[in-house]
Amino acid sequence: EQQDQYSLSDETPEKNTIASFFFFTPVKGEVTNSFNQKGEHFGVDVSAPENEAIKATLDGTVIFTGWSTETGYVIQVQHSNNLISVYKHNSKLMKKTGQYVKAGEVISIIGNSGEQTTGTHLHFELWHNGNPVDPQEYMVF
Repeated sequence: EQQDQYSLSDETPEKNTIASFFFFTPVKGEVTNSFNQKGEHFGVDVSAPENEAIKATLDGTVIFTGWSTETGYVIQVQHSNNLISVYKHNSKLMKKTGQYVKAGEVISIIGNSGEQTTGTHLHFELWHNGNPVDPQEYMVF
């Protein structure tokens, strides 16, 4: 006990990994395209019914909301431990940049926006310390 009283870290290494998080699945549906880092597909595509609500996977702060020609309406959320979740091809964004969201809170509506889409689906990405992570390692869609 005497040795640990001056420890600079109050977290054990296990608590510092994303494997210790309880992820909320953003949408239930069928995975139509899996994560493939070599093929530069840095997330999963999940097909779900039109107008389905997309939910935040963890508590965090919305750091980006916007539109791009390729991916349509996009929302990004910054979580603890340098983890970012990205939600693409939405039909409508329900949150604005700077807002705090709780896990399971509706942040957007599934869509078919952008040129890189072939139907109503969510393209969902996880990034940890600047590196893409396979969402299917942490949640079931």
